[in-house]
Amino acid sequence: MAMLRRTVLALLAAGLSSLGAPAFAQTEPLPSWNDGKAKQAILDFVGKVTQEGGPDFVPPERRIATFDNDGTLWAEQPVYFQLQFALDEIRRLAAEKPELKGKEPYRSVLARDLKALSADHGKGLLQAMMTTHTGMTTDAFANIVGNWLDTARHPTKQRRYDEMVYQPQVELLRFLRSQGFKTFIVSGGGVEFMRVFAEKTYGIPPEQVVGSSGVVTYRLDASGRPDLFKQAKAEFIDDGPGKPVGINRFIGRRPILAFGNSDGDLQMLQYTAAGNGPRLALIVHHTDAEREWAYDRNSPIGKLDKALDEGRAKGWTIVDMKADWKTVFPGKP
Repeated sequence: MAMLRRTVLALLAAGLSSLGAPAFAQTEPLPSWNDGKAKQAILDFVGKVTQEGGPDFVPPERRIATFDNDGTLWAEQPVYFQLQFALDEIRRLAAEKPELKGKEPYRSVLARDLKALSADHGKGLLQAMMTTHTGMTTDAFANIVGNWLDTARHPTKQRRYDEMVYQPQVELLRFLRSQGFKTFIVSGGGVEFMRVFAEKTYGIPPEQVVGSSGVVTYRLDASGRPDLFKQAKAEFIDDGPGKPVGINRFIGRRPILAFGNSDGDLQMLQYTAAGNGPRLALIVHHTDAEREWAYDRNSPIGKLDKALDEGRAKGWTIVDMKADWKTVFPGKP
């Protein structure tokens, strides 16, 4: 499954005293978080790094916070949402062109034959990703993703996919920015996929989204208009050890706060925690089977095993979804 995840990602190519206390001490900055160790760790950390004259003060230009996306900012079950987009797009294309229905990957997607799609190291899934993510301009791809977000609904929650975001995390992003942080997405998902919704959904502009990418080439179309064309070739995989590499390449500063949820985020959390000065590494632990899903070590999606052990051993902040969040999704408890 780890090999399949990496291969798919290749094509998918965050009690203070009143004396000298920061302004947020006067209001509730994280209303969807329950009082507890996790919330207090965040408030204490932000308080000390923003306290001018204090021993742990960090100037605003160095207040970099990175967030994974899948499973950290929005849900990722029962399959990664970008993969669900690809499967839905295959079905749409097959409906438009019935002659495709007997060909792969269309046949297996339409038959919902996950076993066939996953066979041979996920060859069918890779075909679906290539078919729906390449051979078009970046503008055309963004339009297709936007249309999908407007029409598709999650199979069990019956919500728009961009409403499958975690309300506590949206509040945290907003709070951090209000305290001089610059927030980034650093995710294994496709960068051009995430940029379609990141600014509207999270308040994170496209230039602050780091993700997996495919080769894009410049060309002139038939009318002589310049465009960017998506090739069927991976360029950068922003997962596992690729995340610190991507942070260095595209951000240029080591984060002082990083938030993930799976073993794919381990190296980003290690890299953040190893820096000098105050650091905060956080992990969302999916423990809420009623409001969301409960999974960790044995899940093929968002496996949390090594990172959970290391986080506990090193004193990172483990956010227990069931215990620490009053609300999971916007508009619902």
